[in-house]
Amino acid sequence: MSYGDPAAYVTHLYVNRDCCELPYAREIIDRSRLPVTVLEEGQVPEVPGRYPDNLTRGKHHLLLCRNRGTFFKPCPATREYRCCEYQVLSVGMNCPMDCVYCILQAYLNNPWLSVFVNIEDMFAELDKALDRAGPREFFRIGTGEFTDSLALDRLTGLSRHLVEYMARRAGKKENCVLELKTKSVVIDNLQGLDHRGRTVVAWSLNSPPVMASEEIRTASLDERLQAAVTCAEWGYHLAFHFDPIIWHEGWEQGYRETIDRLFATVPAERIAWISMGALRYLPPLKGIAATRFPQSRFFYEEFVDGLDGKARYFISQRLEMYKVLADALLPRLHPRTCLYFCMESDRVWQEVLGFTPGERGGLPAMLDRTLSGSACP
Repeated sequence: MSYGDPAAYVTHLYVNRDCCELPYAREIIDRSRLPVTVLEEGQVPEVPGRYPDNLTRGKHHLLLCRNRGTFFKPCPATREYRCCEYQVLSVGMNCPMDCVYCILQAYLNNPWLSVFVNIEDMFAELDKALDRAGPREFFRIGTGEFTDSLALDRLTGLSRHLVEYMARRAGKKENCVLELKTKSVVIDNLQGLDHRGRTVVAWSLNSPPVMASEEIRTASLDERLQAAVTCAEWGYHLAFHFDPIIWHEGWEQGYRETIDRLFATVPAERIAWISMGALRYLPPLKGIAATRFPQSRFFYEEFVDGLDGKARYFISQRLEMYKVLADALLPRLHPRTCLYFCMESDRVWQEVLGFTPGERGGLPAMLDRTLSGSACP
C-alpha cells in the first residue's frame, strides 16, 4: 500500500507542558485535530513494549517538544570518504515511514516521533551562523538527516516556515540553499510560495522491487515522480538520491527501469544534483532489522567493515553497481546537473566517473556551482 501522506499513521499527539503556549506548537495542535496529551516534566509518551521491538507501534505517537541542543551542525561524516559538507538542520527525530534499512533504528533509543517546536530558537541560531559566514562560504542545508523532510508536513506545516525563511535570507545574503528530502508526496504546502530558487525538493529513489518491499509506508515511484513534476512547475529545483543502492535479484534491470522512468517524466533541466550511495550500515542495524523484518534478505549478502566502521559491500561489487547506474544516468543529465557519490573514496570516483572531486575544486564546490548557473564539470 502506498502512503503518499505518512502523517495519516499518527493517531496520538503529545506536547510537553513547557511547549503548550509556543506559537508553532499551537499551530500544529490546531491543525492536527488529534486528541492531545500534555506531558509533565519527566513524562514520555506511553508506548507498550521495549525498544526497538515497539518501533512500529511508536510511529503512531508524535511528541511536540523543545530541542535543547544545537539545531545546526555539519553532517556527521567521516574523513575516510569524500563528503559533500552538507549542513544538518535538526527539526525532529524519527520518521512515520518504516524503511527496512533505516539507520535511525540503530541510532535512536525511543520509538516515538518528535517535532521540535521552539522554531524561533532554530531560526535565531541559523541567522547567527549564516550572518557570521565568510564571503565565500555557502551552505547547503538539509532537514532529512534524522527524519524525513516532508512526511509529517500536513501536520507540521514546517516547510512553509523554512522556504519563506530561505527566501528572506536570499534578500539579505545569498549564501545558502535548503534541500527538503523525502519519500512522501506531501508537497501542498510548497505551492504558491515565493521561494526565490533557494529551496531544492529532493526524493530518494530505488529499484522498484526495493521500493515495494523494503520502503514501508512510502509513496510509489510514480507518485514521487509526479510530485517532482509538480514542484518543477512551481519553479523549484529538484534533486534525486539513489541511496542506498541495494544488491538484489534483478538489480540491474530495476535501477535502469527507475532511471528510465525518471527521465521520461521529470524535466532534466530542473534537476540540480543526483547522488549515488551503496548500502552501508552500523553493525547493530542488521540484528534490529532482521528481527523487525524477517522477510527481508538483503542484509545477508557479503559485507566488509568500511574505514568508517560501517558494513559495506566489497569495493568490486560497489563499482559494478555504480557503473551500471552511471552508464544509465550520464547520457541523460543536463549539463548543469551534478552527479556525485555520497561517502565514497577517490578510487570509486576515478574508476566510475573518470575524475576525483579534488580535480574539480572539491565536491562542495561542484554542488554549489549547480545553483549558480555554472555547469557541474
